[in-house]
Amino acid sequence: MRPIGEQTILVTGSSDGHGKLVARELVDRGATVLVHGRHRRKTEAAVEEIGAAGALVADLAELDEVRRLADDIDELDTLVNNAGVIVPERRESADGHELTFAVNYLGHFLLTRLLLARLREPARIVNVSSIGQHPLDFDDLGYERDYNSYLAYSRSKLAQVMFTIELAERLRDRDVTVNALHPATLMDTKMVTGAGVRPRSSVEEGAAATVRLVTDPELDGMSGRFYDGTRESSVDGQAYDAAARRRLWALSEELTGTA
Repeated sequence: MRPIGEQTILVTGSSDGHGKLVARELVDRGATVLVHGRHRRKTEAAVEEIGAAGALVADLAELDEVRRLADDIDELDTLVNNAGVIVPERRESADGHELTFAVNYLGHFLLTRLLLARLREPARIVNVSSIGQHPLDFDDLGYERDYNSYLAYSRSKLAQVMFTIELAERLRDRDVTVNALHPATLMDTKMVTGAGVRPRSSVEEGAAATVRLVTDPELDGMSGRFYDGTRESSVDGQAYDAAARRRLWALSEELTGTA
């Protein structure tokens, strides 16, 4: 890996919570960090507070905004796909996709695909996922039947893991690694406390695990892995199904217009 002080790093969803702490830690280690958020004032305030290099404002639920976000980036060493939502009741994005799937997975799929050509090797991609995973229903990716907010979240997070493993295989000829992790269980973030759930771990614990995937030289060459905190872990069986991963990839290309 390139020395952290020479890296430009984008952390999505870093105007608050876990992402903001990850961004702060990377700034403190000397990296040039780009903070991303949905709201300009909040994102710019985070940049000023932690001393980051710049603010990028975009709603990952809107694919045109994702494309604009990618266009604002010239070169990148590390991409941390961190932004995420839990939606209590089924809603759709501006593009007509189920909102949880759109933000947690589809927007990051598109962003990553668009930025691949701008990654300066050796490069890393870190997908902030979850140990809470549930198999995808390919006949109802939009979750139009019997919507359940937790299962929608768990399906989107498994989609991230499937993308991680599939992308790692497709990048075997490049010096770019891609890994996913569950930072910590029910961190004390607004997303958790706002859902009325009692936190079981701290944001600091989760940020430390995420920063490790960005900065640890011992992880050079490690790709297509999933970590529970700092320990490598197994995932839902659907992620090991190559046909399911390829099917998700093809559908994702179709939904994002990248086929």
